[in-house]
Amino acid sequence: MYCLIIKNKAIAAPKARINHQIKAPEVRVIDDSGKMVGVMKLHEALQLGEERGVDIVEVSPHANPPVVKLLNYDKFRYQQEKLSQQAKKKVKKVTVKIIRMTVRIGEHDLNFKTKQASGFLSEGHKVKIDVTMKGREQAHPELAFNLINKFRAMIKTEFILESGPSRMGGTVSILIGPESK
Repeated sequence: MYCLIIKNKAIAAPKARINHQIKAPEVRVIDDSGKMVGVMKLHEALQLGEERGVDIVEVSPHANPPVVKLLNYDKFRYQQEKLSQQAKKKVKKVTVKIIRMTVRIGEHDLNFKTKQASGFLSEGHKVKIDVTMKGREQAHPELAFNLINKFRAMIKTEFILESGPSRMGGTVSILIGPESK
């Protein structure tokens, strides 16, 4: 049995039914080479599997009649696990890096943050830039929007603006991602 991981929660994948676990009265039988043997009663398929020394594995339970395959169950399970491992390898994990600033940021700090953002983008991460305003600064949101525009102009790496600039309370933010290759 293998597990699927969806949003950090492990969910057990449904286990394929084999031999006497299959409940359908009739099944469509396929041999190990992929040829269709035909539609037959379940007990006939079980006898055919015993004669050939293999299991009957239900590969498509929702078909009418259900499709079963004559094969070694251990090899089938091993192949399914290999496929799921290969699928996990192909999934690209994209993280969002957050850079926080205020409207009173110094020039050196701004240069450092742009260099950091360029590094994150070149590594393939998305970057969210938050400019927070406190107290009376909130009366002048144009300062934050100007700072974000200056920040965007200073970034050396090519990027795509995914959302923003938008204001939520005392924070102005944008989300940028790496340019597609």
